[in-house]
Amino acid sequence: MKRYDPSTEQTMKRFYDSLSERDRRRYAGVEALKLGHGGISYISHLLGCDRNTVAQGIEEVTGLPPDSQPDHRVRRTGGGRKRVEVTYPDLDEKFLAVLKDHTAGDPMDETVRWTNLTHREIAEKLAQEHNVQVSQPVIGQLLKKHHYRRRKAQKNEP
Repeated sequence: MKRYDPSTEQTMKRFYDSLSERDRRRYAGVEALKLGHGGISYISHLLGCDRNTVAQGIEEVTGLPPDSQPDHRVRRTGGGRKRVEVTYPDLDEKFLAVLKDHTAGDPMDETVRWTNLTHREIAEKLAQEHNVQVSQPVIGQLLKKHHYRRRKAQKNEP
């Protein structure tokens, strides 16, 4: 197997670092194919990626149909963390059950409600009482969705 000279290796590494995840795999695969036997090890060491990544890139490149169109997605659809509404479909009911005993409001305006619980306390009560693990930002979103405000003591100046 023929090795590249150091200046070409540096150029290849800079170019590799500028690519997206899928393009990196495919570029590494093409380079390994060009080198033949021992190419996967050499390219994985040169570019600083895993041998399996290079092998997957080779599979992708060799499996491309001749008339393939560019796909602008980098990752497959459906990946990532699911939304909290999908994970806990009855979250609204459980959230309102936690706030039931800690809710007050303006008798003149039905849309104004508040609670004396902090975001952290609400999250802890949801975890203890309903086995629902949510973050404090999610609690903030739920409070806003259900038109709750945080009750704060106000100082009245005479």
